[in-house]
Amino acid sequence: MPRFDFDLFVIGAGSGGVRASRIAAGHGARVAICEESRVGGTCVIRGCVPKKLLVYASQFSEHFADSAGYGWKVGEPAFSWPALIAAKDREIDRLEGIYHRLLHSAGVELYQGRGQLLDEHTVAVGEDRVTAEKILIATGGRPWLPDIPGRELAITSDEAFHLEKLPERVLIAGAGYIAVEFAGIFNGLGSEVTLAYRRDLILRGFDDDVRGTVEAGMRSRGIDIQYHCVPARLEQANDGIEVTFSDDRRQVFDCVMFATGRSPYTWGLGLEDAGVRMGAENRIEVDAYSRTSADNIFAVGDVTDRINLTPVALMEGHAFADTQFGGMDRPVDHANTPAAVFSQPPVGTVGLTEVEAREHLSAVRVYRSSFTPMKYTLGQRDEKGLMKLLVDDASDRVVGCHVVGPDAPEIVQGFAVAVRAGLSKAEFDRTLGIHPTSAEELVTMRQPVDN
Repeated sequence: MPRFDFDLFVIGAGSGGVRASRIAAGHGARVAICEESRVGGTCVIRGCVPKKLLVYASQFSEHFADSAGYGWKVGEPAFSWPALIAAKDREIDRLEGIYHRLLHSAGVELYQGRGQLLDEHTVAVGEDRVTAEKILIATGGRPWLPDIPGRELAITSDEAFHLEKLPERVLIAGAGYIAVEFAGIFNGLGSEVTLAYRRDLILRGFDDDVRGTVEAGMRSRGIDIQYHCVPARLEQANDGIEVTFSDDRRQVFDCVMFATGRSPYTWGLGLEDAGVRMGAENRIEVDAYSRTSADNIFAVGDVTDRINLTPVALMEGHAFADTQFGGMDRPVDHANTPAAVFSQPPVGTVGLTEVEAREHLSAVRVYRSSFTPMKYTLGQRDEKGLMKLLVDDASDRVVGCHVVGPDAPEIVQGFAVAVRAGLSKAEFDRTLGIHPTSAEELVTMRQPVDN
């Protein structure tokens, strides 16, 4: 008789947990997984997928406006928020069904409910007690709200997908990718949008030229960006929510959304009972193989707060399963992870920022091109795109690639292969561009800029 009920028990059926369970089962392991909410996790249910659907919806207002320059005469457009949300919900239901079928076809047993560790080998899910040789924590993260008076009147990105109607006046607190993306969504759908941030430039952690280009694009679309201030108090008013800012100004909004960060979802898991050591900000500390301080307990995805992106969680889950059940040696490698911000204008990026490159390399060459994308010329949209390459002068290797403008994420996905492969600027130069495209700038920039 087996000593344990399962070879692997996974807590959390999001991207990382589902991938790990399926791959482990494919290697012959007996696997079970539990989920307290909906199968699919943050990305599918309340993150990347529904957010991008809303981004697409919000861009139509811009397309309608630009179309006149191309000879189109469009009638007065009308938008229905309930129709959009209903269509989005149908798609999320469809995707969740696919995730259920993937687990079932892989032979993974699903427990519906929140998992809690009773010891290093035992998990409680409701009334069930399940034992496993190895346990994987993949519970993701949850939005963080500041402890201010009236915070219960605010929403987070989780609730934004289920609002009954489109708010006319929206305040978004924060300036990371979630805040910037939702600012573009609400603005494109017709809301008055204010973004408030305690620092002095949006998208902290991204390249400074990227940050400045996106900020200019957002302002040109009518988004009111207010720096060095945050909501300090929220109060219900007759005509909305009255916000008192940290600089004592007051303003009324119909909706206040906090996008001030996400915290690893570790509370109530019984990690201490299983000997799992925690790091700063409630994250689970792991090594390169996603192993925690307890030898048989592992963690992947946002709960470890390494790089909080869906493809990273998928990679970590896959590498874990291959290593533990497939006889492979697959440590996690986070180097040159590409990323996108589906802001308006959108961002694609891979590798080092200019600040990082100058900190780590003795000499850096910077290639930068700023121009009006061809798509905007006939529509007379006054907006600049950005193409930027960072090159290690000693080796000629391209160490950073940053794009802002139409299709930026699609462009950088391909160039991420080149950066990951360590290609040189000379190899970029030998590559013919596809004309006319914005992407050809990345293989035609010859003269480094003076800094």
